[in-house]
Parts: sequence; C-alpha cells; structure tokens
Amino acid sequence: MDINIITVFILAIFVGFEIITKVPPTLHTPLMSGSNAISGIAIVGAIISTNINGELGTYLGLTALTFATINVVGGFMVTDRMLKMFKRK
Repeated sequence: MDINIITVFILAIFVGFEIITKVPPTLHTPLMSGSNAISGIAIVGAIISTNINGELGTYLGLTALTFATINVVGGFMVTDRMLKMFKRK
C-alpha cells in the first residue's frame, strides 16, 4: 500500500466536503454546471490512477470514477432543469 495515495484520497474527501458545505444554496445550481468540467478532469485522473498504482490505486480510482461520473450526470441534469425554467412556454 502506498500511504501517499491514501493521504491524498482522504484530504480530497475533507476538502471537497468543506467546499460544498460553504456554498450558499442560491449559488449551488449555477456552480454545478461549472463543476462538471472539474469532474471531467477527475474522471481522467481516476482512469489514469486505475492503471498505474497497483491494486489499491485500482479500487480508489474506481471509486473516484464512480463518484465523478455521478457528479457529472447529476450536474447536467440540474443544469438542464435550470435552463428549462427560463424557456418560454
């Protein structure tokens, strides 16, 4: 096991939680569409991580890939819903 991988993973969890909880609800929806690009980068990093860091990297990369994919899909759904609210009927 590589302690650096675990340390980065745990720090990313704490930093992500702190960032999300500090965003006011009125800004959450517009920021969701911007976070899709960041999650796309996380997906690329997770794919790279699954190939180079052994068994632990594979599992952590798969976990990161799953959560980042959920975030991207959810972000697109929220953004699409938000844009539909502004269309004329």
